[in-house]
Amino acid sequence: MSDRSRWIALYVLCLGTLMIVLDVTIVGVALPSIKKDLGFSQSSLAWVVNGYLLTYGGCLLLGGRLGDLFGHRRLFSIGLSAFTVSSLACGLSTTQGELIAARCVQGIGGAVTSSVSFGLVMTIFTEPVDRAKAMGVMGFVASGGGSLGVLLGGVITDAISWHWIFLVNVPIGALVIVLSLRLLAPSPGWAASRRLDVVGAVSVTSSLMLAVYGINNHPGGWTSGETIGLLAAAAVLLSAFVAWEKRNAEPLMPVHLFLHRNLAVANTAGVLWAAAMFAWFFMTALYLQLVLGYSPLKVGLAFLPGNLIMGALSIGISARIVTKYGYRKPLAVGLVAAAAGLALLARAPVDGHFLQDVLPSMILLGFGAGIAFNPVLLAAMGDVEPQEAGLASGLVNTSFMMGGALGLAVLASISSSRAAQLGGTSAGLTSGYHYAFVGGAICAVLAATLGGVVLRDTQGAPAHERVPEAEPAFGVDI
Repeated sequence: MSDRSRWIALYVLCLGTLMIVLDVTIVGVALPSIKKDLGFSQSSLAWVVNGYLLTYGGCLLLGGRLGDLFGHRRLFSIGLSAFTVSSLACGLSTTQGELIAARCVQGIGGAVTSSVSFGLVMTIFTEPVDRAKAMGVMGFVASGGGSLGVLLGGVITDAISWHWIFLVNVPIGALVIVLSLRLLAPSPGWAASRRLDVVGAVSVTSSLMLAVYGINNHPGGWTSGETIGLLAAAAVLLSAFVAWEKRNAEPLMPVHLFLHRNLAVANTAGVLWAAAMFAWFFMTALYLQLVLGYSPLKVGLAFLPGNLIMGALSIGISARIVTKYGYRKPLAVGLVAAAAGLALLARAPVDGHFLQDVLPSMILLGFGAGIAFNPVLLAAMGDVEPQEAGLASGLVNTSFMMGGALGLAVLASISSSRAAQLGGTSAGLTSGYHYAFVGGAICAVLAATLGGVVLRDTQGAPAHERVPEAEPAFGVDI
């Protein structure tokens, strides 16, 4: 297969991934319009977001394993088809139930698609330099797509209507499906057996769904019996899942994966880093909108400098840095820079100005994310065998998703409590956001320390070339 075809295929995969990432945040700007149009209450409106997050977070591991069993291209196409059709259903929804149900299906399709996407990239690019570049591009799409969602959500909702934040996925999804079928050669799953671990799938999916619901909603407050019960049930199911996987001959998630030090460390660092990233994105957006009075469109534009820097580093420079210096140094430097950016945001005043109080942080955070994501992703997936690439991809996505959800829920709760203590004024809100930014900075420092000290460095990482020549990732040049 030609080099040109591989890179075109990467961009197609990135476009599919971007659709999934955008749908986490693009809805946020449109929620007031959706509430007014369909008559949602404030509590029921949360399900427009939570319905997606529940099924997305719950099905990531299952989607990755299904890709390993039945072929990554097949599951990518199936997942993206489900996502595209459900996007059409979302856009055409006229009742609350229709929209929430369609969002749940969107989450399932998004989980299956994103859980195999990184595995496909690892299979396509076997040379270490090209693999580092490709993972940098994917890392930028996965990390920068959230803030792009705020910008697009504001533009589309203001210019047309909220329906089109979903309907725009339909032609894009159809195009990606056609191109992926054209570029990606069909291949069987890597696993020797096609048997699916049903007990493992049900237990881990139920555990993740309960955890996501408890973390995002914490009904009755963090100390309420309902919240504690949900999280306890999630922990019990997860423990049962691990116990079952240890004794099952054909497990959904082979426990030996976590014997790979880099996989375990990178996923742990990913949880902490996602918490810091979510603190940056969501808390900064709230500060800009509720304290400084920015419009949704202006909030999206405020993130543009950080996104541009992140993209420039992820797509070009980061790959060369990882190839030359390995995982540890770039990861530590990037996360320390991000921590510094969050620490600067913790000093932003009530009457702050963008150029002096926000832009320096955006630059540092863009630099940090652009440098750090590549080594995190490569370290997490560089040690696994091809038949487990989809599962490793699902683990990476699950770590980021759960880390972001948990981190945001905890830091948002701390922020809200601090603001309530000060009467909910602009000064109180700002002080609450400061607490969240400090918490995010601490998470970034912990991730930097973990990655910089414990990761096993691989110069020119990763150099594995495990794809058999008899089963090429692609079969058609264009």
